[in-house]
Amino acid sequence: MNTPQLVVHRDKELMAEAAAARLITRIVDAQASRGSASVVLTGGRNGNGLLAALATAPARDAIDWTRLDLWWGDERYLPEGDPERNVTQARAALLDSVPLDPERVHPMPASDGPFGADVDAAAAAYAEELAAASKAENHGAVPSFDVLLLGVGPDTHVASLFPELPAVRETDRTVVAVHGAPKPPPVRVSLTLPAIRSAREVWLLAAGADKANAAAIALSGAGEIQAPAAGARGRARTLWLLDSAAAGQLPRSLYPPASP
Repeated sequence: MNTPQLVVHRDKELMAEAAAARLITRIVDAQASRGSASVVLTGGRNGNGLLAALATAPARDAIDWTRLDLWWGDERYLPEGDPERNVTQARAALLDSVPLDPERVHPMPASDGPFGADVDAAAAAYAEELAAASKAENHGAVPSFDVLLLGVGPDTHVASLFPELPAVRETDRTVVAVHGAPKPPPVRVSLTLPAIRSAREVWLLAAGADKANAAAIALSGAGEIQAPAAGARGRARTLWLLDSAAAGQLPRSLYPPASP
């Protein structure tokens, strides 16, 4: 298991800009070495902040957007176009402004789609889509994502894996339906920890004082059932990107001085 690396920035704006620049570099490197890149997006204020920063980054055109596969770590099971859906927010922040190949954009199903109210069937269908994209050299039934982004909730949840709920205990399936999530809406679709841990790199985003306790718990050796963020790690690298407020409860020994 790789040791998490921490990068702490002065504020959330600088964190978003630096994370966007880092992501551009990672995507370009992957495209140069393998011809394409694969990224899993996250919602929430930090995930959307990163996408907005990427939209205005001077180097964004270094990416060949037609050779980028986009997936999602979780989704609110709501109708297509609902403003609370992660894909809707991602389109507004970035996706509608770049020349993506529509066939390489993989949103999770919506509640008014072919599965209707059957969120379990929707989750199974997304698992099948991931499996179809997986190659022989990949680790398991999902592609080897180059970067998988996760926002960290104040309760340590990542994706829609909440402390103590059944989804965070899943060890076999790659995608599950979530019923009774403590954060509205209660019905969601989420990647599981086994799917998350198939990624080459997992980046966890946390900004704001309301994330400080969660970051401290997750990085203190807590168990993943009680603190799902503690179980999110990449095969090659696990990177925590924080602002100074979110890092406020961490021992100074855990991270370098704040970036300028």
